[in-house]
This record gives sequence, structure tokens and C-alpha cells, in this order.
Amino acid sequence: MAQKENQKQTGIKALCHTIAHNPYFKNFIIAMIILNAIVIGMETYPALYQPFKTGFYLIEKIFIIIFTIEIIIRITGSRPSWEFFRDGWNLFDFFIVASSLALAGGHFVSVLRILRILRVLRTISIIPSLQRMISALLATIPAMGNIAFLLGLLFYVFSVMGTIFFGHISPEYFGSIHITLLTLFQVVTLESWASGVMRPLLEESPWAWLYFVTFILMGTFIIINLFIGVIVNNMQEAQTEAEECKRQLETQALRQEIAELRVLILALGQNRAPGSSENS
Repeated sequence: MAQKENQKQTGIKALCHTIAHNPYFKNFIIAMIILNAIVIGMETYPALYQPFKTGFYLIEKIFIIIFTIEIIIRITGSRPSWEFFRDGWNLFDFFIVASSLALAGGHFVSVLRILRILRVLRTISIIPSLQRMISALLATIPAMGNIAFLLGLLFYVFSVMGTIFFGHISPEYFGSIHITLLTLFQVVTLESWASGVMRPLLEESPWAWLYFVTFILMGTFIIINLFIGVIVNNMQEAQTEAEECKRQLETQALRQEIAELRVLILALGQNRAPGSSENS
């Protein structure tokens, strides 16, 4: 009896494992996540939400049931079950579903539910080129930290200078350090910095152009380009590593095929040896 029960549990676990790793199942869940996000967006329009409030409530319950069944299938299909909780994305999904069940009917849960759309980012692993891009971006974090620190020093120095030079002329842009920092952020993006910020200052400070041109040359054309250079360099390195890994896998596959052919040839030779001696 216990053996039959174990076999039954093993069969259910195998079935859940098959369903959880089925591409159609994953595509269906992704479609439900996107549809749920669309429904949540529609709820922000009172003209749509108020007349059909009951319908939206029932649709929300259906989504919660679907996502709960999905989590149960994935946990049951994991081998072993606790392996499910070793993945950060799985923990995120479990937290969202558990919060939906515990806080059903609350308003904050809508914010939590919308975060489930981040699971769509897992499709990045399906496309190798995007996967290499994300790996390259993550690899640039240490180098970006140094460049960001240098950019922060540049912003701070120029914000102090801008506050001292132009604070009394244009307090709405240079009235304090934090206001000047926001203004410099607008300037470094090259968005309306000339007509909106610099030219009004030229009427009282004709030399103000030197301040802005120097900051743009150092901030935009040098430091920002350092960010781009680091990212491009790491992407090239990631692509080179991927190609090298592919060549190694192909070499290993060829070696394995050659070894199998050798074993097959030796086996054929041993089988023919007795027959040739008998014929002689």
C-alpha cells in the first residue's frame, strides 16, 4: 500500500515537472501576466472601472487562482521541492502570490501584482544575444562605480561654483546646491540647456558660457562617453567568451564522437577476428 502511494506521489511529481517545463505552459503564464497587467491598468480609469467593478473583482480572483495553481505546480514539480526556493525569481513569484492571497481585496496588493510582469524579463534567457547583453551590463558595474564617483565629484564642484556665481542672478536654477545639481543634470542631458538656462544668464554674466561649455565638455563628451566605452568593451568581451565557449563545446562534441567511433571500430574488429580465423 505504501509502495503504491509512493508511486502515485512520484507520478504526480513527474506530471507537475513536465507541465512546469512545458513551453506552452510558460507561454500561457506569461500571457496571463501581461493580461493581468493590462487589466490593472484599465482599473486606473474610473470610467471603465466603476461600471464594471464586480467584473474586475471576479477577473482579479481568476488571476489569483491561476497564479496560485501555477506556483503549486512549480513547487510540486521541483526535484526536490525545496529546490524551488533557491531561485530568486521563484521567491519573488511566491511572495507576490502569497501576498495576493493574504491581502486579497486591498489596494496595495495591486502594486505587488503589477510587479509580476517583471517575470517577463526571464524570457531574456531564451535569446542568447540579449543574455550576453545583460551579462555585459552586469560586468560593467564595478567600472561604472569609479566613473560614477568621478562624475559625482564633477557635479559637486560645478554645483558649488554655479551656486556662488549665479545664485543671486537665477535662484530658480542656482539658488542652492541641490537645485543647481538638478539644473546640471538637465544641462548634461543637453535638454534645453542653452535657451532655458544659459542665455538668460548671459544678459548679466556674459562669461557664463564658459562655465556651461566647460561642464558639457567634461561631463557629457568625456565622462558619459566613458560609460558607453566600458559597456561596449564588456559586450565585445562577452561575445568573445560566448564564441570561445561555443568552440569548446563543439570541440568536446567532436572528441566524444571520435571516441565513440574508435570504440565502434574496435568492437567491429573484435567481431570479425574469429570469423576470419575460421575461414582460414
